[in-house]
Amino acid sequence: MADVPPEQEILTKAKNDASVSGQIKYLSTAEAYDLWSEVYDTDGNFLQALDTIEMKTLLPTAIRLLNADNSSKYPPWKAVDLGCGTGRNTLQLLNTDEIHEIIGLELSPKMMQIAQDACHDNLLSKSRSRRERTTKSDTTIEQKVTFETYDMITSKSAAPAPAKGADLVVSTLVLEHIPTTQIFFETCANMLRPGGVLLCTNMHAQMGKISQAGFVDPKTGDKIRPVSYAHTVEDVVMAAEAAGLELVGGDGEEGVKEVAVDETLAERLGQRGKKWVGVTVWFGGLWKKT
Repeated sequence: MADVPPEQEILTKAKNDASVSGQIKYLSTAEAYDLWSEVYDTDGNFLQALDTIEMKTLLPTAIRLLNADNSSKYPPWKAVDLGCGTGRNTLQLLNTDEIHEIIGLELSPKMMQIAQDACHDNLLSKSRSRRERTTKSDTTIEQKVTFETYDMITSKSAAPAPAKGADLVVSTLVLEHIPTTQIFFETCANMLRPGGVLLCTNMHAQMGKISQAGFVDPKTGDKIRPVSYAHTVEDVVMAAEAAGLELVGGDGEEGVKEVAVDETLAERLGQRGKKWVGVTVWFGGLWKKT
């Protein structure tokens, strides 16, 4: 755990809930994220900011793992963005040379529409840029992305047809909304081909016991919270192993990386990150299907 300044009290659930000025309203995950979509990319979500920082290391490492595979499978890769939200990671996948096909799966139709629009604009911009270049050396492969609404819970671990046989599954800050780690990792395993890689991050259970994903509705001032579960790293590692997924990276060369907020990190994460100094808030890792 990060060092806590002497003058700062450890945050508790009671103190965190008491800091909400409006009412706290609990909605289904789909309803909450449909509402959240209007401000999701602009409301200063510090955990999303931290996740974006960590993805700069995790995604290239996942690609290196695929490229180093001694099997007969070579790029271009097929990737699934499981719980793609507004397309934060989908756009990063679109700009990864080794990835050609991307399937974005999302529970919230309104979040997914924003992701779809963002990716369309990104591809349109790249298409215009290519048309402006005249060199014959440009061998860029046209990347494709499709989207589909998907409820992991009601699907009972079944993978939608377009997502089957994926080389890479990326799922960040999604597991919190799934009731059991078993459902999540069985779903991912059913999407991946043998040797495929899963990149998974989530809110740490230490933070999950104090708070959960949510936002302040700017129209009402109320705190909106979707359904949330605090999964421990230990449960995650065990469930992944049971689903046939081998932990291959996260903290250096192996293990799951866990991140606590200290004063330096809080400055990078913005105003909302400062109250979380001393709390472990995030974890992430990479798994390979055996």
